[in-house]
Amino acid sequence: MIDLRLLREDPDRVRASQRARGEDVALVDALLSADERRRSSGVRFDELRAEQKQLGKQIPKATGDEKAELLKRAEQLKADVKAADAERDAADAETQELLLKLGNLVHPDVPVGGEEDFVTLETHGTIRDFGAEGFEPKDHLELGQLLGAIDVERGAKVSGSRFYFLTGVGALLELALVNAAIAQATAAGFTPMLTPALVRPQSMAGTGFLGQASQDVYHLDKDDLYLVGTSEVPLAAYHMDEIIDADRLPLRYAGFSPCFRREAGSHGKDTRGIFRVHQFDKVEMFSYVAPEDSRAEHQRLLEWEKQWLTSLELPFRVIDVASGDLGASAARKYDCEAWIPTQGKYRELTSTSDCTEFQSRRLSIRVREGKQVKPLATLNGTLCAVPRTIVAILENHQQADGSVRVPEVLRPYLGGREVLEPVSR
Repeated sequence: MIDLRLLREDPDRVRASQRARGEDVALVDALLSADERRRSSGVRFDELRAEQKQLGKQIPKATGDEKAELLKRAEQLKADVKAADAERDAADAETQELLLKLGNLVHPDVPVGGEEDFVTLETHGTIRDFGAEGFEPKDHLELGQLLGAIDVERGAKVSGSRFYFLTGVGALLELALVNAAIAQATAAGFTPMLTPALVRPQSMAGTGFLGQASQDVYHLDKDDLYLVGTSEVPLAAYHMDEIIDADRLPLRYAGFSPCFRREAGSHGKDTRGIFRVHQFDKVEMFSYVAPEDSRAEHQRLLEWEKQWLTSLELPFRVIDVASGDLGASAARKYDCEAWIPTQGKYRELTSTSDCTEFQSRRLSIRVREGKQVKPLATLNGTLCAVPRTIVAILENHQQADGSVRVPEVLRPYLGGREVLEPVSR
């Protein structure tokens, strides 16, 4: 959540952020009104309680009619205090409810607009000309079936649409990707983490996934637990309700977990293969830093993502995501999109978001520097979302005979294998 003091001091900035997101601007005024009622009712409650305490000292000393009047006033005060307390609690609850609906403040340099209004910042690698090489590229599903690596038919039989099996070299390729990604993250100073796939509502809400993204989340009603869509959630909640000494920062974690997404609203999109699925594995980077260091850390996370995609020898571009396409908790987000030959376009493989103090305020995570205690900043960045990375590797490194060249960075994790060979034609 944002700082209420900032909202009071500069409501126009918050309105502009809401407008840039395409969200309800009226929410800002409703929140200002609720906050004013919360504060005024709190003052009223304190004044009545002070009078009540003072009266409590006078009554034992009074006699006769004076005492009767004081007792009468005490009864009235008792009712007034109770009413003021209820009014304060109601205003506070309304303030908190509205505050949780408000997205993070959009960074002023973020391009304004919807999904297609991003700005391309960089382009890396060379897109292959398959025509010049003399063959038509196969898509990842056809390649995966030739290699005995992907089985979507049995995935659908067992679990329904958008589920799949990785078999043979497909399973080995996932393990190679995960191990290589964790190795890169560990070398960069990240602590490897295996995280829970189920979290409590407080953890999911605290990271901002029960607002605009709630329709995409799986909920287990009987247990009131949520399946995570990313290990960002348990990694953010890992230090919930804690105060961290400043000299421990930055804290960097690399989490590996299964991820579950309902893909609500994606009907008809990417239905072929394993590009958009309900369950996948991912290596996620997560950082806790001092608020003044978040922009520099954001650039570092982006550089680690670029290093990873470059090591996989994939052509990709970096985009500055537009305001209307940001998640609720992100002030700014960069995506790295790899070229997918058979689609003829770039598609998102990784993203990194600067969430500033938004999540730490909701999760009550603070940093202690001397005598000062304040919220810290959190950031996240995908290192390897496995299925999409497999899609990009198969399509970009395919050869005319249906085999796939293995990027050098993965070879040590595949027993030195340089090429994945078809098992059927």
